[in-house]
Amino acid sequence: MSNPPNSALAHIKVLDLTRILAGPWATQTLADLGAEVIKIERPQGGDDTRAWGPPFVGPDPLDNTQQSAYFCTANRNKKSVALDFATPEGAALVQQLAMQSDIFIENFKVGGLAQYGLDYNSLKKINPKLIYCSVTGFGQTGPYANLAGYDFIIQAMAGLMSVTGQPPGTPGDEPMKIGVALTDILTGLYACIGILTALTHRENSGQGQHIDMSLMDVTVASMANQALNYLVSGQSPQRLGNAHPNIVPYQVFPTANGHLIITAGNDRQFSSLCTELGQAELATDEKYLTNNQRIKHREILVPILKNLTVKQTTEYWLTALGKASVPCGPINDMESVFSDPQVQARGLEINLPQGDNNLPGVASPLRLSDTPPVYHSAPPKLGEHTVAVLSDRLGLSADQTTTLIENGICKSDL
Repeated sequence: MSNPPNSALAHIKVLDLTRILAGPWATQTLADLGAEVIKIERPQGGDDTRAWGPPFVGPDPLDNTQQSAYFCTANRNKKSVALDFATPEGAALVQQLAMQSDIFIENFKVGGLAQYGLDYNSLKKINPKLIYCSVTGFGQTGPYANLAGYDFIIQAMAGLMSVTGQPPGTPGDEPMKIGVALTDILTGLYACIGILTALTHRENSGQGQHIDMSLMDVTVASMANQALNYLVSGQSPQRLGNAHPNIVPYQVFPTANGHLIITAGNDRQFSSLCTELGQAELATDEKYLTNNQRIKHREILVPILKNLTVKQTTEYWLTALGKASVPCGPINDMESVFSDPQVQARGLEINLPQGDNNLPGVASPLRLSDTPPVYHSAPPKLGEHTVAVLSDRLGLSADQTTTLIENGICKSDL
């Protein structure tokens, strides 16, 4: 397996010491854009997410070929080297790979790699051009720096859960996490932005640098209007269910056979909505004439609208409101998502060959006219590329790699 030669990052080598989701999401994004990504995994078990199932791709939970759907989410286009860097021999091998790499990314606890000589200060001495990215829960500094950070906890601590869930005092009132590990995903994407920025800086200066990525930092920054609403007003935003703090109507509405999202973001759209609902006079009522007024009177307005939307089916409203240019949409489950004609037209479901089978995946959302993402290999089996990488990149002989494997320092799937 080699880098697609015409990809934007085909000249970039990444050494990936991350596991779970935030770090692997970053390195998979780089791999999709052509970078060679070598994923270093523990010989015993590898990335923790390999066992995070069901569902599994492999036939047998005890089979080394088995991979969880979770692992496959963030590890395509990579090479797996199963290597124990807690041993002196293993650490030396990783150091040699780092000398040849452009990017080193890890998500160990602060200072955790120093004992193996794999921290930034150690590696920059042997490779001053190395871009070293650390992904942690709380960053390299501050009173929480040594605490482990998990997506769920960060969603709570960074304020995301305080604005997610049903309003206080209503049925089902409880702060809620988002249904996907969004803080991990966002941190992975911000890590890519930092890495690509550092690559540009290196082109001009010839020097690498350390990138300090924190799930907490990213989530607080991503609170966007909710954060600024607080900083401007001094009042903490509250949970509003599916309603919007700054726009009305902008939420879920009941229909005769389900639900519908309606997002009337301006006065014109609100007027069109009222006309289609058969209550055009609502748009000229002084209580609802502007968005500011509609926010003040949302407790009165929203029930009126709900009593109107429930009279017709979701499909009826999608057609009628769509013709009137009122933004609206259905609430799809994943089966509906992947059968949606727009999703199919954009090619968001992909298949990657793995042996005699095809492994499903979700395409990168990046659309580049000249250097688009390329999907050249399925998520690797544990240690699938150990022998090839040690031979091709470090020049080890077959006898040397055999000795490393026999001594338990490395593991090969071959």
